[in-house]
Amino acid sequence: MSSQHPILVVDDDTVLRTALVEQLLHDGEFVPTEAENLADAQTIISQADSRFDAILLDVGLPDGDGRDFCKSLRNQGIKVPIIMLTGSADESDIVRGLDSGANDYLAKPFRVNELLARLRAQLRSFENSDDAVFTIGPYVFRPSVKQLLEPVKNKRIRLTDKEAAILKFLYRAEGKAVGRQVLLNEVWGYNAAVTTHTLETHVYRLRQKIEPDPASAKLLLTEGGGYRLDVSPVG
Repeated sequence: MSSQHPILVVDDDTVLRTALVEQLLHDGEFVPTEAENLADAQTIISQADSRFDAILLDVGLPDGDGRDFCKSLRNQGIKVPIIMLTGSADESDIVRGLDSGANDYLAKPFRVNELLARLRAQLRSFENSDDAVFTIGPYVFRPSVKQLLEPVKNKRIRLTDKEAAILKFLYRAEGKAVGRQVLLNEVWGYNAAVTTHTLETHVYRLRQKIEPDPASAKLLLTEGGGYRLDVSPVG
């Protein structure tokens, strides 16, 4: 099962915003949240449990310029993909938008399928970057700092390089089982001195850190001659 992507849609055009939200909900791939102005967007983003995989951001909003807001988000350390939506296709506007930190720029009117294609492309690119943040069960996983955060308990779990690499590769398998040898080659490379016993030892230690009951794993499962990560949302 592939995890769903939380998306923030910021646009004061109610008709367009509603249409975008309906399209994002259609395939069950995305979980959209709406904001009709920059103040609402900032309030939503500032919430302690707030996390978005991408932001669709209108340029012309009643309480400010989306490009300035985009720059502010980057200054706040928010690195997720931001796609700007604008009524102008003028080159100077596009350049200004990209200079503000936007990943992509789409002029209205646009085809929703094109927007979704660009959104998916940005998500794929981001998930392969060091800035990616993933949700695994009750945890927020930050591979770049090798850390799991459990927001409900305000608990942080430090991971070794190999533990983080195992989780990252299994997450990208989108709930499919990965054979031991495949995982071994991906994490350790083609090193003849490293055996599947090494992998099994790391998986054992990882379960001690992340599973409430390591003897009855719910997240990191043994399956199909290898391992599978249950990426289903909690609840």
